[in-house]
Amino acid sequence: MKQYDLITPEGTNDLLFEDCAIRNSVEQKISGIFASKGYCEIVTPGIEFFDVFNLRSRYFPQESMYKLVDSKGRLLVLRPDSTMPIARVAATRLREVSLPLRMFYRQTVYSSNPAMRGGSDEIKQMGIELIGSDSRRADLEVISTAIEVLASCDNDRFRFEIGDIGFFRELVNKLDADAAAKEQIRSLIEVKNYPALNDLLDTIGNNEITNALKQLPRLFGGIEVFDKAANLFADEKIDRILADLKAIYNDLSSLGYDGKITVDLGIVNKMDYYTGVVMKGYLEGYGDAVLSGGRYNHLLAEFGYDVPATGFAINIDAASKLIKRSNTYKVCVADAIVFSESGYEMAGFEYMRKMISEGMTVENSVYDTPEETRKYAESKGIKKLFCVSDKVTETDLEVSCNE
Repeated sequence: MKQYDLITPEGTNDLLFEDCAIRNSVEQKISGIFASKGYCEIVTPGIEFFDVFNLRSRYFPQESMYKLVDSKGRLLVLRPDSTMPIARVAATRLREVSLPLRMFYRQTVYSSNPAMRGGSDEIKQMGIELIGSDSRRADLEVISTAIEVLASCDNDRFRFEIGDIGFFRELVNKLDADAAAKEQIRSLIEVKNYPALNDLLDTIGNNEITNALKQLPRLFGGIEVFDKAANLFADEKIDRILADLKAIYNDLSSLGYDGKITVDLGIVNKMDYYTGVVMKGYLEGYGDAVLSGGRYNHLLAEFGYDVPATGFAINIDAASKLIKRSNTYKVCVADAIVFSESGYEMAGFEYMRKMISEGMTVENSVYDTPEETRKYAESKGIKKLFCVSDKVTETDLEVSCNE
């Protein structure tokens, strides 16, 4: 007996007409932003070899990936991330292309998250990768593009955070603790669990480093964050990290998004992946970040191509849901419907083609009578009915049902 033929797997869902229309609109808007800045689209396979994601950093645990086996017994995965496959392409097929490479993508990623009930295992993402430059200009280009993308989704209700993973890494590397303890510290800072962080650091010691790490989740806000961070700990590397990040913050503030850009030195996710400036973006009404990214200078080296890179991704599904919730977005309704009398079907199609060429959206009636066609059209909110026989008659319809 069938049990699962009428439902979707956990973590997935069907997208109906309005959902698709909104998502397509969001994708077109964002792809226009990317293309206008010289980024070219790339599409990678939905199925990749497991080895593409089995890197030293191990950011994607085996248990979080959907796995399958090909006809030769080789282990494959459904793509859990787009950056690593693009790194693979850059290191192989695009290796001889002049740098920098500017690429953008819009594709689905898959990740199994049984602990996150209600979350999605299938997410449509869009993003950019700028490969081959370690310059401040490259960071500013990617970050300003990320802000522009957020603003295009909701110009009034977005927040953008920047940090630098190097600040945390320099502190934790000076700590007298093993790798497991350092990872636990990172995790507690990421979720801003102050009590547990303090308890753990107390077991390690009471010194300048542990005191600075205790304050790291609180280093969030405006320009004042840089002075607070400098007062906690200072050396040549940390001073340079803070100075560079402050310069980027000041430049971004000049874009005119007052109060929407903040500094968060507690952004410490993907410590083995990111190497410098990191970013997160939020839209009002969605609890998690809808956009994230940053500089990852060592990732391509794991594919044998040691060049720097930076980029970001935005969750298109999350952005689309918020737009649907906050706007009276409607599925496109046809301007008119054409009913063809028996024997005049091709004349009806010819008349439809004429109206479509003039910019109208026109449906063809599949009903046998004008009365059935009228009833259907009024229920859908279609405003005009054209009946085609040896002549064409036009009727204005009542559209109160769905307007």
